[in-house]
Order: sequence, then C-alpha cells, then structure tokens
Amino acid sequence: MTLTTSHKHDRRSSLRIAQVATLTEAVPPKLYDGTERVVHWLTEELVALGHDVTLFASGDSRTSARLEATWPKALRLDGAVRDPNALHMVMLERVRQKCDDEEFDILHFHLDYYPFSLFSRQPTPFLTTLHGRLDLPEHQPVFTTFSSIPVVSISNAQRRPVPQANWLRTIHHGLPKNLLTPQPTKPGYLAVLGRIAPEKGVDRAIKIAIRCGIPLKIAAKVDRADQDYYDELIKPMMDHPLVEYIGEISDHEKPDFLSGAIGLLVPIDWPEPFGLVMIEAMACGAPVIAYNRGSVPEIVDDGVTGFIVEDEISAVAAVDRLSSLDRTLIRKEFETRFTARRMALDYLDAYRDLIEAATPKIKLVSSAE
Repeated sequence: MTLTTSHKHDRRSSLRIAQVATLTEAVPPKLYDGTERVVHWLTEELVALGHDVTLFASGDSRTSARLEATWPKALRLDGAVRDPNALHMVMLERVRQKCDDEEFDILHFHLDYYPFSLFSRQPTPFLTTLHGRLDLPEHQPVFTTFSSIPVVSISNAQRRPVPQANWLRTIHHGLPKNLLTPQPTKPGYLAVLGRIAPEKGVDRAIKIAIRCGIPLKIAAKVDRADQDYYDELIKPMMDHPLVEYIGEISDHEKPDFLSGAIGLLVPIDWPEPFGLVMIEAMACGAPVIAYNRGSVPEIVDDGVTGFIVEDEISAVAAVDRLSSLDRTLIRKEFETRFTARRMALDYLDAYRDLIEAATPKIKLVSSAE
C-alpha cells in the first residue's frame, strides 16, 4: 500500500481570510448601516481568535485586520463618485489577483451576487452572506443561474423566496458582548429604534403607545428616500403629548435609551431578513414586541425575550404583559444566542467545511502489481 500525498485541514489552525465589504460605507460605517457594522464585528472577532484577516473596504475604515483600500473614502460620502459599480469591479479584480498568488484560504463576500460569476472560475473557496431581501422577481434568475454558489442566510425566513440557492447554513448576526449592556434605570416608556420608513411601521408604533397611554420615544433617522413619508404621515403624529422624537442615536447612547424602555416596538410590515434592533434591545435586557414578519419568530423567543404579535390589538395586549418578563434572563438569552463571538465561530465552521470540501482527500492506493 502507498499513501498519496494530500493536505488534511486542521479545523483548529489559523486561517487566511479575506473579508470583502461594499465600498458604499466605511467599516464600521460613519452613518447608520447594518451590513458594515456586522462586517466590522465579524472581522474584529476573527482577528481576536487568532486568524490572519484582510479586509477589502474603503480607506476610511477602522480595523484590526490588514486593510486593502480600493478607494480613500466611503462612496456615499464622496460626492465626486458618480458610478460606484466601477470601483467595486476594481476591488473584485484585486481580490482575484491575490487568489492567483494563493494568498487566502477562504474568501467571504458581502456584495450580494456581484462576485458569483468571476469567483466561480478560480480555485480559492468562497462564500457570500446575503444581507438583504430576496423576494424581488429579478432575484429568481440570479439564484437559478448560480445555483451552485455557496451562500449564507442571516435568517431562515430570508431563504423562502429562493429555495433553489445553494444555502450553506443560516448564521444569525451577533453584537460584541459588551457593546450594549443593561443600565440601572427604571423603565418608563415604549421605544422605537432605527429608521423611519413605511415598512418599519413607526405610525403603527405611535398608535400602539397612544392606545396604551404610555409615552413613546423614537430614536430613529429619516433617509432622504423616506422624507415624504415622514413629512406627510409621521410628523403630524409627533404632536401628540405622549410622543417624543429624539432623532438618530449612537451606540454610546443606546444602553441608557434601551434600558429605560419598558419594551421596544417593532411593528414591521415587510419580510425583515434579520433586524439588529431586536438583539440590541435584548443586549440591554429590554423585551421586544414585534409583528410576525420575516425573521421575527427566529429572533424573539415568545414569552421569554418578548412577544410576537399579529396586529395593533394584540400588540396593545402584549404591552400589559411586558412586566412579567425577566430582564436578566433576556440579557442571558442575548449572551447565549446573539454575540459576535458566536457569529464568528459559526462562520469559521462554514469556512472550514468549504475548505475541506475543496481539499483533496488522502487515499490508500494498492501497490500490488
């Protein structure tokens, strides 16, 4: 018997990992953006776990990894850039050239379907985390055409419209364990956090709070695209004495804001792929009342970390039951299920699965002639 030479991958060994973010926002973002925050947290955890990580992102990004900057600043903040696709094509080609030199064990993209065609034609294993909604008609031919490309979902609900995709696994987002922590304060209001947009249901949150007779504090930004919705529908509702509009808040302000909330209202009307605000609330021990849409049943443990409801009437009834929930237990659930360390370890398992699948196996070959 002779042993053919082959590499057996050690699942504990340090990996050379490329994280490839969009250039639209810096990593972490200067303005609110969920995807780049998640990429930042993941990258930092992978470095902390001893891996050799290269981050492809804009030059104004902050990272413990090696930064490969295709452009000096985030494209959203650079008024001189008219065609962002051009710079993303340059970045993808730079990643591919490094693959020619075998610089990475695994490539992790956060660019939707942009890398699919180019990187299916090179040998380095790669995966893509899909961060957005997948229920648009034009997504169908993409995932039918590229049905062998390995992709990761951020919730099981996100997968439903495109079962034909090559789903590697679902990996829920996570926050750094001590980024947001419970503060010693007496809860006294309902809260809304994030972005004011029709699908986020801030108008419904206001109606719920008024029906309960409980103050509502809204810490949220208004994107230019949603300004008309805000001006015509939300702004007039802000005149109610129970409603207070705070505006956008930073991570530093969130612990006090969420710890002071009786509960976070998430009356969404769209298939939310994840919803970071829900785990931000849990990190501070605040329960969540969320409409049964998209990822909500996967994130909220009904009766433990909050309540899943169908409409305004059931949301109002759930507010009365918030005091029965244990805020210490809510924080413990966050620590068990939604930390960035857990997210990074889940991704490492996925990386190693792909690396092993691409590695030639050791074979015993009979030498009997």
